[in-house]
Amino acid sequence: MFETWALLSLQNYWWGIVSLLGGFLAMMLFVQGGQALIPSVAKNEAEKTLLYNVFGRKWELGFTTLVLFGGAIFAAFPLFYAVSFGGAYFAWMVLLFAYIIQAVSYEYRTKKGNTYGSRTYEMFLSINGYLSPFLIGVIISTLFSGGAFIVNDANLSHWTIATRGLEALTVPFNLLGGISVLMISRILGMLFILNTVEEIAIRQQTQKKLQIEMMITSAFLASFALWIFIVPGVALSGTSIIIEPNRYFHTFIRYPLVVLAPFLIGLGLFLLGGFRGKKSGFWCGVAGTVLMVFSLLLSTGINGAPYYPSYADIQSSLSIENSSGSRYTLVVMSYVSLFVPVVLAYITYVWRSMAKPLTHDEIKNDPFSY
Repeated sequence: MFETWALLSLQNYWWGIVSLLGGFLAMMLFVQGGQALIPSVAKNEAEKTLLYNVFGRKWELGFTTLVLFGGAIFAAFPLFYAVSFGGAYFAWMVLLFAYIIQAVSYEYRTKKGNTYGSRTYEMFLSINGYLSPFLIGVIISTLFSGGAFIVNDANLSHWTIATRGLEALTVPFNLLGGISVLMISRILGMLFILNTVEEIAIRQQTQKKLQIEMMITSAFLASFALWIFIVPGVALSGTSIIIEPNRYFHTFIRYPLVVLAPFLIGLGLFLLGGFRGKKSGFWCGVAGTVLMVFSLLLSTGINGAPYYPSYADIQSSLSIENSSGSRYTLVVMSYVSLFVPVVLAYITYVWRSMAKPLTHDEIKNDPFSY
């Protein structure tokens, strides 16, 4: 009995870590949101270059967080990694391609003699700005809507649809999730501009867009949350998996301190940061985003509940119990996770070191500017 409880505790701990990393990944999408905004906010080449450098100095953190998110899933929940990354292959490859063109574009946008010209790389950055947040929102939403996979008794899985994850784009709920994450990234991008950029013209243009898009984003968030609360989900009944009406609403009510409270606090912080629109608004916005996404992901799998439904075979649905690594693996990784505060402290140090406002002259004299 103790062994079972200890293993479930480790599984819950690591599902919490994965959920937290998912929250940080969503937070770091402010870079993508900002990239998508640059063509409409910047009115000349100087302003455009300034903004590309503002966001270019942070893009690596987002890519690193994506790698950490995938790595934590691979180590703690290998069957989930195999089913999602191996099964929904095309969806993940499109997402990775969007991140690759981002890295290439920042490297070559202003490089002398680049083959395609700066306009092409700016277009790539805009594609990344729209596509990456949207796809991440769609992929996260599949934890509620499900995937077309089957897992056999030997824990070998296969995807049953040839589109391999792209079929998620045909589900209205997934599209709503994708648009919601895209709008959040745009809000965070605008808040980062207000937090970082001192140019009056850019700040005024950003402030105008922020007030309009906050209203739109609030509507999408309300719709997405309502849909989650009313949609049926999968739940354990003995050793079988069944459909449970309002499953996620029941989970939020059942765990008010670890699921409901973070979601409500996060939503409040995000709305406060967005509608205030001041320098401190960015920190409210990113903290709120982390808490909201953390609570949503945590709600799907807490205490052994199935977190990834299969609509090809409901009994193949994944839970933290049937998809986790061994107890030995989870224990070793738990010791490794104790170094996470050190990594966070380093990221904070690097962030603060690069946090000073940029000027046109500084960029012009910097040989490594984007």
